[in-house]
Amino acid sequence: MAKEALLIVDMSNDFVADNGALTAGKPAQEIVPYIKDLATRFLANGNIVVVTMDAHQPDDPHFKLWTPHNIIHTKGQQLYGDLYEWYLENLENPNVIYTPKTNYNAFFKTDLAATLKKLEVEKIHVVGVCTDICDFLTIAGADAEGFKTAIHKRGAATFTDFGELMMNHMKLCFHTEIIE
Repeated sequence: MAKEALLIVDMSNDFVADNGALTAGKPAQEIVPYIKDLATRFLANGNIVVVTMDAHQPDDPHFKLWTPHNIIHTKGQQLYGDLYEWYLENLENPNVIYTPKTNYNAFFKTDLAATLKKLEVEKIHVVGVCTDICDFLTIAGADAEGFKTAIHKRGAATFTDFGELMMNHMKLCFHTEIIE
């Protein structure tokens, strides 16, 4: 039977907390309850929840472009607030998957597509940060792998003014469903 997967993208302390290295701040903090509730519903319905997380080495060349962030095994890379507690409570659930990534796109050089196809996932739902960077490129990656896509407006945030524009772009380019 076909399943759906919720991808929680980059909801780390570095991207969400007030003192995070590349924080989206309050807009990202405000989406946490929605994401937590949605993840709980996905599991209750027998679907998959994937936590995708930037995972950088301290000397990552990526830091020539961005302030160092999400360095492996640091508090900055840890899931933010209630999402961290939710993850710990659900860690043993076989439908909860953790996928570290070194690129904006959670499908780039990871086994995520193969894992989800093996689990008979047909549709990917995306929440997290940032709407116009990692969410957008993860939607593009999911589309390239043949998945149907959806983005949850109440579950996405960014630190720029391009969030709405990029959601419309996802809808036009990838036929992404925009869930209000």
